[in-house]
Amino acid sequence: MTDPILIDFPDKIETKRLILRAARPGDGAAVHLAVQESQTFLKDWMPWAVNIPDAEGYEKWARENHISFTSRTNLTMIMIAKDSGKIVGGTGFHNLNWDVPSFEIGYWVHSSYTGRGYVTEAVEALTDFAFNELNAERIEIRCDANNERSAAVAIRNGYHQDALLKNNRRHHVSNDLVSTLVFSKVKETG
Repeated sequence: MTDPILIDFPDKIETKRLILRAARPGDGAAVHLAVQESQTFLKDWMPWAVNIPDAEGYEKWARENHISFTSRTNLTMIMIAKDSGKIVGGTGFHNLNWDVPSFEIGYWVHSSYTGRGYVTEAVEALTDFAFNELNAERIEIRCDANNERSAAVAIRNGYHQDALLKNNRRHHVSNDLVSTLVFSKVKETG
């Protein structure tokens, strides 16, 4: 296997309506604003949205994720609307296993942009990118079993439910036991 740091691939993907690109120094304030505006919507599903850092903390986040993208240890991207230049949300590849290779796609969307198909569009582009550029054998999407919108994104993109992990973790706010859905897509062979 080639060392992942030696694999060349773009840090930007364009879709019909979006630019998906690696976080860069200088992105912190805009990402902070998007998360802050959407915190009430996000915190039920995203543990990181419960206590969000300030703009400086998000600038640190942007710089750390820029380094992680370059070192190929985490491929976090931001979603930017082409028509407005505004941040629509975040996405990217996490839980990278370069030996397979396999990746997990994660995503969140700004509360003002829900229901418009942006996440579905981003996941479609990332799925194609993973299979065509990263030579993925397997891609996963995981979500809270109660997050119907997130599960619908996976299903719309042709992912198949592999598992329901019953009571596999505690909810980050309520401390109740919650379950996780695991969806996947694998490389088509011959």
